[in-house]
Amino acid sequence: MTGERGGDETPFGKNLLVRRQGTGGMGRSVEVTTAIAQFMRTGGTGHQAVERFYADQVLPYLPADLTLTRISRTVDRWRLVEETTVSFTHDRELPWLLPGVEPTFRRAEVLVIAVAGFHRMKIRSVRVLWDYATLLAQLGITAPVATAPAR
Repeated sequence: MTGERGGDETPFGKNLLVRRQGTGGMGRSVEVTTAIAQFMRTGGTGHQAVERFYADQVLPYLPADLTLTRISRTVDRWRLVEETTVSFTHDRELPWLLPGVEPTFRRAEVLVIAVAGFHRMKIRSVRVLWDYATLLAQLGITAPVATAPAR
């Protein structure tokens, strides 16, 4: 996962996920009883749920040409915030990102913000926020219309 500006793989990148999958688990860094991974409306809470989420819904479905380019990274004692451009061809179902959407075979390049929270030097939570409106527009997917009445 190298990019023009990033120069190395991101902590939320494909290589890290694949490397962890190969070791048979998520590793010691996420062994916290309140671990949370959240991608839009999918994810898990608790070590086992997070591990299952990555193993069952993310890793098997990563696009073949997934590219991550880091724009910025900010770290302090309690969190890491990373701004990344993610590009890929929607060549397979992505249940962790677009549940129930068939592949469109279109190319997408969107901004993603990842926030990792730490507690006692272990990852406590990871929230990944996508520019979902841009993603849907680039893939030609019509978002469901809100049904709540206007106020």
